[in-house]
Amino acid sequence: AIERFHGKSRTVRLDEALFAALQELTRRSGVTLFMTLLAIFKALLLRYTGQTDVSVGSPIANRNRREIEGVIGFFANTVVLRTDLGGDPSGGELLARVQEVTLGAYEHEILPFEMLVEELQPDRDMSRNPLFQVMCVLQNQPRSAVRAGELAFSSLTVETATAKFDLTMFWREVEG
Repeated sequence: AIERFHGKSRTVRLDEALFAALQELTRRSGVTLFMTLLAIFKALLLRYTGQTDVSVGSPIANRNRREIEGVIGFFANTVVLRTDLGGDPSGGELLARVQEVTLGAYEHEILPFEMLVEELQPDRDMSRNPLFQVMCVLQNQPRSAVRAGELAFSSLTVETATAKFDLTMFWREVEG
């Protein structure tokens, strides 16, 4: 089997009341919005796959050093967030597990993904990514137009039929 990278995307909009409830849950639980969304995504994966050992990839900005904050460039890395979902955890327990895993990954975010793969030496299979098959992304940076003199640059959504992973969940806040 060989990856073919065929894919589609589907946009689903959460209503304001549901988003407000997610924000309240996040605040009450003492976690970040990304951790809450990741826990929901992992619970969904558990429900549909029955797998209790769930690894999800996530990009990270990798700008954790003050010296490079002002440097223009793409420093992103990928972290693997592996969570044990066994034992039928409650929502609070699931959030705690996801928080622990996420904070642990952030402590090692500078480790290049390729080096992690080289160190772990998983069985390679051309039909899938070596450490995870699903990705979870939260894009929560404001997307405003950039001006350069009289020119204004803004993002353009491009629909593609390409998928890098079996499933990627992009969460993005738009206009609240």
